[in-house]
Amino acid sequence: MPTVRQLEYFLAVAELRHFGRAAQSCNISQPTLSHQLRALEDRLGTALIDRAAQSVELTPVGREISERARRVLREIRDIRAVAARARKQPSGIVRLGITPTLGPYLLPALIGALNAEQSDLRFYIREGIPAEQTRDLASGRIDLMVGPGPVIGEDLEVVPLFDEPMSVVASRSHHLAGIAHIDRSDLKGERFLTLDPRHHYHQQVQRVCAELGAEMLLDYEGTSLDSIHQMVGSGVGLAILPELYLRSEVGGDALVVRLPVQNWRCERAIVAAWRAKSASADDYRTLAQRIRDEAAELLA
Repeated sequence: MPTVRQLEYFLAVAELRHFGRAAQSCNISQPTLSHQLRALEDRLGTALIDRAAQSVELTPVGREISERARRVLREIRDIRAVAARARKQPSGIVRLGITPTLGPYLLPALIGALNAEQSDLRFYIREGIPAEQTRDLASGRIDLMVGPGPVIGEDLEVVPLFDEPMSVVASRSHHLAGIAHIDRSDLKGERFLTLDPRHHYHQQVQRVCAELGAEMLLDYEGTSLDSIHQMVGSGVGLAILPELYLRSEVGGDALVVRLPVQNWRCERAIVAAWRAKSASADDYRTLAQRIRDEAAELLA
């Protein structure tokens, strides 16, 4: 019978497609990882990894077993969570998925506060595209995700956290900079920067551009909010930046100015989601409330 450790090592290789990185993620040496995978294949009587391939690839049976192994490990984590809750000791690692347009500007204060309150609680942070993280949540690769709504998936519990204001920003040399009252019509024909289409952010900028009669610069898509910030500062175009980014130390508004657009408001709804049947659902509801409270302080 395979051991839990062997299944964890196998899944690390299946997800990372690299023996060295898989060993590092499991905190073991690469020879130990290879030995345990050989032992797993011997126990099962079949090859799970195609070692003749130029890159790390799973065999057909390896792909099928990897999906079943994920379900097995998810159930084992739930068993451990039930036992921990019975001891009234919420602890362990929460695998948190979060969008890169939010994580660096919300999590530092949150994790610092939680570490002071619950020293035995740890977070494994995975930044990613919300649509992809919804699939990771359903498959058990992550436990909890936080990002812009809507989040849609089967058997998920989704709760609203907060509405984050968004501001139009321009370079300090832009012809609209310094004007005290800007009408929506003044933004007609202006060019807005965005991220690639997989992000909720791209879709929101697209809606705003349609609303204002503005143009979205598809030839200059940023890779992060920082890259958009820097391009705006250099005069490439305008942007819509989230409030937590503009208030953060790692983001900020050093190169740009906010444009006071009259009778116009833009927000994005931030939500949390987890598997509805998770044994740790109550803990995730508590964490969601903690995130909501921390965001309210940051936005106050």
